[in-house]
Amino acid sequence: MSARTPETPAADPAPHRAGFACFVGRPNAGKSTLTNALVGKKVAITSSRPQTTRHTVRGIVHRPDAQLILVDTPGLHKPRTLLGERLNDVVRTTWAEVDVIGFCVPADQKLGPGDKFIAKELAGIRKTPKIAIVTKTDLVDSKQLAEQLIAIDQLGQELGIAWAQIVPVSAVGESQVSLLADLIAPMLPESPPLYPEGDLTDEPEMVMVAELIREAALEGVRDELPHSIAVVVEEMIPREDRPKDRPLLDIHANVYIERPSQKGIIIGPKGQRLKDVGMKSRKQIEALLGTPVYLDLHVKVAKDWQRDPKQLRKLGF
Repeated sequence: MSARTPETPAADPAPHRAGFACFVGRPNAGKSTLTNALVGKKVAITSSRPQTTRHTVRGIVHRPDAQLILVDTPGLHKPRTLLGERLNDVVRTTWAEVDVIGFCVPADQKLGPGDKFIAKELAGIRKTPKIAIVTKTDLVDSKQLAEQLIAIDQLGQELGIAWAQIVPVSAVGESQVSLLADLIAPMLPESPPLYPEGDLTDEPEMVMVAELIREAALEGVRDELPHSIAVVVEEMIPREDRPKDRPLLDIHANVYIERPSQKGIIIGPKGQRLKDVGMKSRKQIEALLGTPVYLDLHVKVAKDWQRDPKQLRKLGF
């Protein structure tokens, strides 16, 4: 009679995890570009202008083992206006609620007062694991990258931050982006998915459309103007009496600036600049919504809106 070997019990599958991670860093540290690279689609506007992000955009990364909800916060900075103060409040509230914090530092710029200011704030958040992410590695050579990695390690030691990981990435070159997701996933709590498969963001469509228009309006404007631009989508309505196979969505939006003198800059000679903004943003909006769009843009003055609580509320801040 042959001896029976006891069956080896099947290993339990690893539990599914889901939770929130946020990227923080000074303005223009590559946070939005990194969010888009991880999600695999544009969910956050990007610009070479600092302070482009004004909302906490959530990008959702679906994996077999985990769901990462990425919160892309505005850059923390020393505020000069009421808008700046409100943006900083948004950042601090977000930090208090996430499961993992990613501190983004560009590889091509030495650590500056802005980075240290943020790292000091992070040192006060004890329980949340923190990953240091060196972004834009495609812009430097290996020696410069090594120096930046050492500098971040030393900054952590000075401030008493034990980095859970220090990871170099290039969102543009798609280098180590999936590794970053691999490292964040185990730090999230055990949980079923929090969003349905296929959802890439929880931003309302009207907000995303307004952001795409603002991104196009930011291109090529002078230094003082980016902060003065706000966009509000007044309505999005399907055009009536269109055949089913040829739908058209009418979008009416206002571009707000703070002073009458800025109107000419946005509109441009013979209205050409505003026309370009409309054409550029319309392409992006059609790609986002998957339908042809008629975009009607108007430029309006909301005097000193960044400093006026009533105007800020009206413009969604």
